[in-house]
Parts: sequence; C-alpha cells; structure tokens
Amino acid sequence: MLDQALGILKDVFGYDAFRGNQAAIIERVAAGGDALVLMPTGGGKSLCFQVPALMREGLAVVVSPLIALMDDQVATLAELGVAAVALNSTQGPDEQREIAERVRRGEIKMLYLAPERLVQPRMLAFLQRLPIALFAIDEAHCVSQWGHDFRPEYLQLGQLAETFPEVPRIALTATADMRTREEIVQRLHLQNAERFLSSFDRPNIFYRIVPKEQPRKQLLAFLGVRKGDAGIVYCMSRKKVDDVAAFLSEQGFPALPYHAGLPNDVRALHQKRFLNEEGLIMVATIAFGMGIDKPNVRFVAHLDLPKSLEAYYQETGRAGRDGLPADAWMAYGLQDVIFLKQMLSNSEGDERHKRIEQHKLDAMLALCEEIRCRRQTLLAYFDEVLPQPCGHCDNCVDGVQTWDATEAARQALSAIYRSGQRYGVGHLVDILLGRDNEKIRAPGHQHLSVFGVGKGHSEAEWRSLFRQLVSRGLADVDLEGFGGLRLSESCRPLLRGEVRLELRRELVSKVSKPAASAASQLVRSDEKVQWEALRALRRKLAEEHSVPPYVIFPDATLLEMLRSQPSSLSEMARVSGVGARKLERYGEAFLAVLNGESAAVEAPRVVSDLRHELVSLARAGMTPAQIAGQLSCSEKNVYSLLAEAIGRQQLSLDQALDLPEELFGEIQDAFLDGEGELPPVASIAGQFAGRVPDGVLHCVRAALQAELEA
Repeated sequence: MLDQALGILKDVFGYDAFRGNQAAIIERVAAGGDALVLMPTGGGKSLCFQVPALMREGLAVVVSPLIALMDDQVATLAELGVAAVALNSTQGPDEQREIAERVRRGEIKMLYLAPERLVQPRMLAFLQRLPIALFAIDEAHCVSQWGHDFRPEYLQLGQLAETFPEVPRIALTATADMRTREEIVQRLHLQNAERFLSSFDRPNIFYRIVPKEQPRKQLLAFLGVRKGDAGIVYCMSRKKVDDVAAFLSEQGFPALPYHAGLPNDVRALHQKRFLNEEGLIMVATIAFGMGIDKPNVRFVAHLDLPKSLEAYYQETGRAGRDGLPADAWMAYGLQDVIFLKQMLSNSEGDERHKRIEQHKLDAMLALCEEIRCRRQTLLAYFDEVLPQPCGHCDNCVDGVQTWDATEAARQALSAIYRSGQRYGVGHLVDILLGRDNEKIRAPGHQHLSVFGVGKGHSEAEWRSLFRQLVSRGLADVDLEGFGGLRLSESCRPLLRGEVRLELRRELVSKVSKPAASAASQLVRSDEKVQWEALRALRRKLAEEHSVPPYVIFPDATLLEMLRSQPSSLSEMARVSGVGARKLERYGEAFLAVLNGESAAVEAPRVVSDLRHELVSLARAGMTPAQIAGQLSCSEKNVYSLLAEAIGRQQLSLDQALDLPEELFGEIQDAFLDGEGELPPVASIAGQFAGRVPDGVLHCVRAALQAELEA
C-alpha cells in the first residue's frame, strides 16, 4: 500500500518522500479507517486526504468552509491533472447541474463542498447513490463552540457517521488545544478515529514582539528590509485597517485593505490580487485569513494584540507555509490590554465562558512579557514540550535583560492606591516623576508621599513597568469607570514585602534598527538575476493559465531548481515539486531560463500576454480604468481588448463592464433600431457623446454580435 502511495506522491505531486505522520495517516485512511489529524500550517495536511483519495475507488468529498480555499485547491489539483471541482454559491444553476452530471458519470475524483451544502437532504441523497472514497473535513476546529472560528453548520457533520457508516472520514486542523480536540471527536462522532498529533512547531518562523511606542514608524522599519515580499499586517479595527493600508501605499508599499465592512466584490478582488500578484501586503482584520493557502507569505505583522494564543498561532502560521524563512512580528502596548479587557467585559456569554476567554488572554500576555524562549512558551500552551530554547526568536537571539523591580513596583502600586485608583498610566507616571503641571495640581497630587519618588527611572521604564504589572495581574483596569488602574488582590504579597518581582527590561526605548529579513536570506546576491528570471517566467505562465503563480511552482521548488541547476528533463524530474504533468507542461521553459535564455521572458509583453491578463483582471471585477493602470496601457486599448474578448466569448458583458440597466437598454436599442446587420459604432456615437466612452459602445456591439451569431 505504501508503495502505491509513494508512486502517487512522486508522479502526481512531484515529491520523493512523505514528511512526519503523512505516511501513517495515508495508510490508515486508504485502508478505510477514520483519522483526526493535527498538523501545523504548511505541514502538508492536504496530501493526507488527496493521496488516499487517489488510491481508493470512488469520489472523495472534501468539506471546506471558504470558497477561496476551495477554488485554490481545485486550481492546484487541476494543474496536477487531477479531476477536481468545487460546487458553491458563486455558480449558476446550469453550471451546478453540469458539475452534478459530471460527478454522476464518474468523471470527477474530488468534490469540494461547503458544510451547509453537504448536509442538505438532496445532496446527501445524491451522494448515497455514488461510490464514495472518503470524506475529508478540513478546518475541523470550526466545530468548536469555544473557538474563534466557530461555524454552526459544522455541527451537522456528525450525521456523516450514520449516513455513510462504511466510508472513512478524516478531520484535519492546524489549531486545536486539548479541549478543542475532544470537542471535534465528540461532535463529529470520531470516537474510533486514530489520532495523529504532529508537532505544532514552525521552526522556519522567527518570532519577535516589541513594545509599542511609535507603531507606524516601527512598522516601516520592519518593512524597510522586506520590500517586494508578500505579507499580512493585522489590525483590530476596520478604520485602522483602512488608515494603515493608505499610509503604507503613500510610503511606497503596495498595500490593500481587507475587512468585513468592505463590499463583497471589493473583498473578493483584494483577496484574488493578494493570491495572484507577488509582493503585495494585505492589511486586514481577522476577517482575512482562514483558507489563505498562499505559501510564500514572508511575514505576518500584528499592530494590535490578538485575544488568544490560538489566534496568534493561526495568524502567524500564515507566514512561510512553503517551509522557507519567514517572520512573525508584533508591536504591543498597554492600550491593547485595556481594549481587549474591555471587549471581554462587554461580551455576551456566561461567566464560565468569560473565565475561559480571560485565561486565553492571560496566556497571550504571558507570551508577550516572557523572559525565556518564546517558542517554548507557545508550544507549552498546546501541551508540547520543547526541551531546549529554540535559538530562533528575539529572546533567544537578542537575550533578555531582567531587573529587580520589587521596589519600583511597590512605588507604582502605591501611586495607584494613593491617587484614588482611578487614573491612567500617563497621570501616574507624572506623579512618580514629580511633574508639576495643572493636571497634577487640580486634585492636589503634588502633596502625595509618592510624588517625585520615581525620578531614578525614565518615563519609558515606568510605562513598561505599568504594562507588565497589568499583564501579570498585579494591577487591573477599571472597566466600569474611565479605564484607570486599580490594585488587584494578587498584589498584596508584593506590597507586604513577602515576594520579589523580576521584570524584563526593554533593551531600547527608541525605534530599533530593523532586524534582517528572514526572506532576504533566500537567495545570494549572485543568484538574484536568475531567481528573478525564474519568477518572471512563473508569473507569465500563471497569467496564461489564470492561476496564482505558486500553483505553477512554489518558491521552494524554484529555489531547488536554482540550487541544483538541472540541465535535462530527467534531472528536472528529480526537483521536489515537479510531478509528471508539470514536467511535461513547463519543464522545457524553466530549463531554458536556467540555461541563460531569460531574455525572452523579460522582453516586453506581447498582445497575447496582455489579453490573458486583461481577461483575468476583468473577471476579478476590475474596472477598465483600473485595468489600464495595472497593465500600463491606455483605456482605449483596454476597451478594444475587452470588446475582442467579449466577441470571442472569453468574457461576458457583465464581467467586462458595470453598466446601469437603463443605459444598456438605450445603447442596445440604438444598435437594434434598423434591420439586418448591426450598424458601426461611429453611426450611433453621437447619441452618447459625453455620456460613455466609445469603447463602451464597442463592447456592447461585440456582445450583441456574439448573441446574433450564436
């Protein structure tokens, strides 16, 4: 059985060996057993159901929560020569009927469905009449009511066990603590499933957390050495997403906003551009992420604190899925803590739920203030022991300075108490530093015994100390008042002198010199010309095939080509990620580039290339003006190519133009006014002068002509 699996792995996917638990999982499912798979993002979860699907007779049904994720996997499988389709709400009734017919005839090997579609009685009855190879439930943590990605429709998937008792089921997730694992087993009726728990460690990701001081300036310093890399910047609010995306664009970084407040078509376009283009930065709320399969995201930056370690792990895990170096960077401050505590206090739910959420937030804060290896702390949360410090996080590489903060902490807590437990950090720091200003004088705080006792520390040191006191639960935020600080029960032993307190000392208080980009280590300076030529060819082929570049070949495969320099197709076949189908399709073209024939790739794009790209951009919802900007050509040329694509039926008029119905009717009537052939555009252009460009008329005429000839 394993020999058959290895044959499929090499011939179809282009890989020589399985990683980690993959072989054991595939053997279990191929033999008809159930499996629960926990594997980190980028660990190769998809192969765990795709390989047994190709080994077993019948149709493999894959449950996926997002259309974008389905489309991405279907496109990837199609490039590998696997007959895969998605059935979803973006398709019209005719297209859905055609897909169902192909499935019925046995022409399809893998069918991707959303959970709500799968559990419809009609769909279940349809599938019961077919030979089913397996059910794969991707993103299985969505079944957990405690999780941040809960999807109620996942709860109904338990019925698959009763309806298809003989069909193996495999549930997969990259994020599940012990509680969530048990919930997946219970709700999906996977009591007999073998559990495969891979390490949660993502050794290629470098973790860095910095105190938030001048966040935009800090972000620019981080991005400065990462120009040209694709990445995600997470923010808490929609307004902040819009502001940061605009700011980065002004600073010369190609950035797009993404949040639930944007129209659906804009969100879809931005997601498509992020997947298809190279070097884009997506500035987003957590609405963006699940199902983002782009393997060469080189960094994930957080400008606000995630509310749990699960969220942090999942969001940072979108970097470096290809196994190559990537960065997870975060700036966090006391205001983040206050904001999340207020959100938690105002949230719905019973006290038990709030306690669990508070525990998750406390774990997140502990990671931020950690003075030991960050990776050890992160993995310990998921019940995994890393015996030695990782050597690949800021604490390991930079070292952490600590100091005995016992006396300073007592002074800070005393300032909170003596000023009435209702003031924020700014006011408390002014008291400790002895600043004589109106805000201090109005309540008479210049007479407090703690006034001026803290002059031995800087403002930045005091702010860091207050943040750490709140993070450790020694001081609390008054959520019912104005967000001032107050003492918590747990600070009493410290005030009584029964315990000592050691805190981390921030190494710098200014914006630090940016750390080197992990991604910048991918290629040496002498390799850059050939590397860019390989990427240019990949981009060109991706446009021609209307797929994201990484579907042609991921960066890891290009890098291996660059290093191994194959000189023949047989040598190219040995490159990891080059299967039989891709070797046949693209092998010669990439060999030509490796042999120094890159000039052809870098030559100006010919019209046929422009046509491919134009159709792809129009289908993604871009306007003619936006397409003109994207392709660096005139709007007149864009309209001309659009009309040509409509005439060839590569595009519908609706995809090419967003015309008001009334105006379309008026233009249509003008063309159809006479009898016989359609009049030329010039003969009716006068009627619409100043209202629409002539190019619009050419597009409408092309659509009408295509209809008449059909």
